[in-house]
Amino acid sequence: MSENNYKDFWQYSMEQLAEEYKNSGQENEFKLWFNIEYIEDTIDTITVSVPSDFLWQQMVKKGNIRKIQEKLEQLTGQKDIAFNPIIKNSFETLTKNSSTTQTPAEEKSDSSKNNDDLNPAPKESKAESVSIVSPQYKNTALNEKYTFDSFIPGTNLQFAYNVAFSAAENPGLKANPILLYGGVGLGKTHLMQAIGNKIFTEKGEKLKIYYIQAESFLNEFTNDIRNKTPAKFQSKYRKLDVLLLDDIHFLQNKVAIQDELFYTFEALHKNNAQMIFTCDRPLREIREMADRLVSRLGSGMSLDLQPPTYETRKAILCKKLEILQKSLPEDVIDYIAGAVETNIRDLEAALNKILGYSEFIDNQITVDIARQQLKDIYVSPNVGNISIENIQKVIADSYQITVSNLKSSSRAQKYVIPRQIALYIAKELTEYTFTELGNEFGGKDHSTVMHACNKIKDMIKTDSSFGQKINGLIKEVKEYKG
Repeated sequence: MSENNYKDFWQYSMEQLAEEYKNSGQENEFKLWFNIEYIEDTIDTITVSVPSDFLWQQMVKKGNIRKIQEKLEQLTGQKDIAFNPIIKNSFETLTKNSSTTQTPAEEKSDSSKNNDDLNPAPKESKAESVSIVSPQYKNTALNEKYTFDSFIPGTNLQFAYNVAFSAAENPGLKANPILLYGGVGLGKTHLMQAIGNKIFTEKGEKLKIYYIQAESFLNEFTNDIRNKTPAKFQSKYRKLDVLLLDDIHFLQNKVAIQDELFYTFEALHKNNAQMIFTCDRPLREIREMADRLVSRLGSGMSLDLQPPTYETRKAILCKKLEILQKSLPEDVIDYIAGAVETNIRDLEAALNKILGYSEFIDNQITVDIARQQLKDIYVSPNVGNISIENIQKVIADSYQITVSNLKSSSRAQKYVIPRQIALYIAKELTEYTFTELGNEFGGKDHSTVMHACNKIKDMIKTDSSFGQKINGLIKEVKEYKG
């Protein structure tokens, strides 16, 4: 086949796979682990774009690349179709900078080189080999380990990741200002500093880049006022090319520094300087913050960082293990990813505890050992006298079916809805993870459990009578005495 003859077959194959995953309740799984795009083809090779080498390796390991190949073979009759992966950022740079048309072979050679440059081993990372120094500013607080390569966005953070990356490539032009908000440990600081590190790596000699936490920002301002040198503070911050201000919620109730930040914002905005801010909540929820400042800070892109999904948590664990050059059994990784649903910081803390135990005890880690080590951090799934068994009995009795029906794989409507309700109530009333709930319901996949819970949530929102029914069932479960 000649160039581009695979393109339509590729699109149809991906559509088929997407539909299959959607029908099985694994739509998010598909979005994360089939994040791959067609570029071009030759007679037996398809060149594709992928976000990172890590994701490519995971897609190969999980068998997802083989699934695409099998679909293509079925449609085209062509066997042994090879893939030539190019890291997305590398391909975009190659395309942008190339002044002459290259042959696929040349592109393959160049992309291989670029992949090595963009995705080096952690200890040889370019971002970790430089000091964050601009002509007048030394950013000792800018952590060189916070890069886009080490950030795993997942499906629910992909948009925020793309916006941040775009800002790093075109500071002051694409998205400005950017406000990253969300709870603790969700990656706000990581993503903010990734922007700063990328800008510095590519344009650090020309631009003044400065990262600072809001508390330090306030302290510096206060000292300059006390020393009667406010012009020093103003000159420093109003002439920046990139300002990265972390945890701006700290400035609530502090009128003077809010006024100074407003005028700093105005000066930087006038000069098209890139501004990135982080906050632990939406701006409208910050009390005692000047309206005009809130208006300015929220005038660009406000990005809500949500807790990572199961798939993302697992990918983060795998990436962390890769960086640390450590390994854990697959079922242990699955357990940790399922048990820690709060934030990335807790996830890494749990992983470090397991690895620490393994190092000092010098023993193979099992799921039972992992559960034992994490029990002090993450409480037992049962709450009070509420058990999964009792929930199953109440729902089965209410819908006049058996508990075995709830645990079965039957897709008959009379079993599917009660099963989804039981899973939803179990998730609401216990602290079982999606994976653990799946095991209690006949070995269901975690994504199936997640889909069930989300579906019931949506039905409650749109149907008040259904919501009342669910509340009634929850009351029955709480009062159930066996």
